[in-house]
Amino acid sequence: MNPHGMRILFVCMGNICRSPTAEGVFRRLLIERQLEQRFEVDSAGTHDYHVGEPPDSRSIAAARRRGIDLTALRARVVEPRDAERFDLILAMDEENLRELRRRFDVTQHHRLALMMSYVPDARTTAVPDPYYGGERGFEEVLDLLEQAADGLLRDLLSR
Repeated sequence: MNPHGMRILFVCMGNICRSPTAEGVFRRLLIERQLEQRFEVDSAGTHDYHVGEPPDSRSIAAARRRGIDLTALRARVVEPRDAERFDLILAMDEENLRELRRRFDVTQHHRLALMMSYVPDARTTAVPDPYYGGERGFEEVLDLLEQAADGLLRDLLSR
């Protein structure tokens, strides 16, 4: 862990649904447990479709219903320096994990993992992309990310 705390990056494809929601969920968990000074969190996308845009309005609304504010977040694309800057880079699904492995040097692959790997006995390895679905998809993303964030924090605090 670096002297400023652990740095975690959450990654999905466009950085407007899943990864900003993961960032918001984990940030809220840190605040609730008064641990925000021990971690730096951010989110990014593997593709530049939405750079500079806020999260999807449906993500914002679903998160707001659970007391999470995503309105200040803006989409950005994963950069090569992220492999050095972040201690842990968590992909929302296998497709984005493969893309991260392709972009980053093999010596950085130890920093990469799937977000759902922090849910014991998870029924899925992926946080599904809700973009083309209905409102229920955004709620499902939040359900999964709340479980994963809790498991992630337990894992990090046990190290």
